[in-house]
Amino acid sequence: MAPDPITLELYRHRFSGIAEEMGITLQRTSYSPNIKERLDFSCALFDGAGRLVAQAAHIPAHLGAMPDSVAAALAVFDHWQPGDVVILNDPYFGGSHLPDITLVSPVFLSELPDANTGESDKKNPEGRNAHASPPGPQFFAASRAHHADVGGMSPGSLPLSTELFQEGIIIPPLKLYEGGALAESLLELILRNVRTPDERRGDLAAQRAAHAVGDRRLHELASRHGSGELLAYASHLQEYSERLTRAAIRSWPDGRYSFEDPIESVVDGRTTHAPIRVTATVSRDSITFDFSGTCPSIYGSLNAPLSVTRSACYYVVRCLVGEDVPVNAGCFAPVLVDAPAGCLVNARPPAAVAGGNVETSQRITDAVFGALAQALPERVAAAGQGTMNNCTMGGEYADGSPWTYYETLGGGMGAHPQGNGFSGAHVHMSNTLNTPVEALEMAYPLRLTRYHLREGSGGRGRHRGGEGIVREYEILRPTTATILSERRAIAPWGLAGGAPAAPGRNLLIDTDGSEEELSSKVTRRLQPGQRLRIETPGGGGWGAGDGSEKDGR
Repeated sequence: MAPDPITLELYRHRFSGIAEEMGITLQRTSYSPNIKERLDFSCALFDGAGRLVAQAAHIPAHLGAMPDSVAAALAVFDHWQPGDVVILNDPYFGGSHLPDITLVSPVFLSELPDANTGESDKKNPEGRNAHASPPGPQFFAASRAHHADVGGMSPGSLPLSTELFQEGIIIPPLKLYEGGALAESLLELILRNVRTPDERRGDLAAQRAAHAVGDRRLHELASRHGSGELLAYASHLQEYSERLTRAAIRSWPDGRYSFEDPIESVVDGRTTHAPIRVTATVSRDSITFDFSGTCPSIYGSLNAPLSVTRSACYYVVRCLVGEDVPVNAGCFAPVLVDAPAGCLVNARPPAAVAGGNVETSQRITDAVFGALAQALPERVAAAGQGTMNNCTMGGEYADGSPWTYYETLGGGMGAHPQGNGFSGAHVHMSNTLNTPVEALEMAYPLRLTRYHLREGSGGRGRHRGGEGIVREYEILRPTTATILSERRAIAPWGLAGGAPAAPGRNLLIDTDGSEEELSSKVTRRLQPGQRLRIETPGGGGWGAGDGSEKDGR
């Protein structure tokens, strides 16, 4: 039967509203500032076959990786019961990088009575609930949260690693809860391998609480409308999104569009350029992204599993087809991503991937936008800051208890044909917040001494790129700090004659006031009184000119 348009729109907001409420629950009940303040997490609903039904507007980097996590759980477990919760973070088995821990839990609705007849779905196969699936989960709730530490070489678990084993504990799909019973030995094994076990225990509990909200809201909908209707409209929404996405791609000019953008690899203090090359082929109502020509995996942590590459490509397509398309599996059906096995954007174990999810994903996004700017010059913005400016720190409080801290920093958004880029914003694959000064200083032995926009960092043009930010931390206790950043040697590019933005800088200011410029990837042991300053890149300019007549700069 054809779906009713009004009911279809209602279910679009019902499903996405559940995912959003799951996110609010996770935020409010979490322990770490990285989740509670920065909102570094995603929540989603999937159907019984593991196809995305709705994902809240959380982290773009999770668009392709979350479905791969659910698929990995389904590949391992073919028997589910209420109360099950699967945990995983293996980048080569549905994950992205080790700090991103995903939980997956089933939702069973098949025994609920039909809202009209009062009969169960099993007893009414020909009626309103003819779409009800066989016994088994009708939906899955999933959440992915970036945990501030999962072990590894350095506090924060984004080390300058050369193999996956150095980055933290690796968790394949395992049942953390089975039938509602906690696998206590598994949890203790995980917590024994991290620096801040109490915080990890609390954040995992917050993820499970989010799933409970998703389960409860789906049951409420099913009791009101019948689980058959929920299943039917989940499928209708996926088909609707696919039709809209294909229609949008059909309006793009057919052709092959290539672009190359290098990433900055640092080995033994020396920076080299590792190219990422993509060819976007638009053919009728579908698009293929081919990464042939991209460099092989590198000696370092910038390698990305294919799920991360897919996330970046899906995100770009999602941006260009417009906000009216519901986010679900149908959006991505017309998008094919292909990359040679073992290359930088389709790494193979045991290649290190800590930076692939946060930095290489940004460069993949830039490269894909650069390719599609040739097809859609009136739609694509200049390059944004092109990095997440990852900063991780850790040490001990005065009482000897451990602490770890992680955040990404905003910068400039690229200018676009319609106007200037935003300043001090998290661009593209991040979509988190900067940690509030008060929250940071209350939780950690750190003090912020500077925090402001970096004037003049945006690229000039008819429309100006957004400005980066300056954020300076004073160290109050002995601390190990790691910076994992990009766009320090290669500036974000402009478009249509616009100028590139200023690249970023990392500085260490000693107690005597002397300054040392640090590499884009660096780990240092810092002492009280030293200051770490991160100056983030701006966004590229768009169009010839300086824009002075428009904004008075």
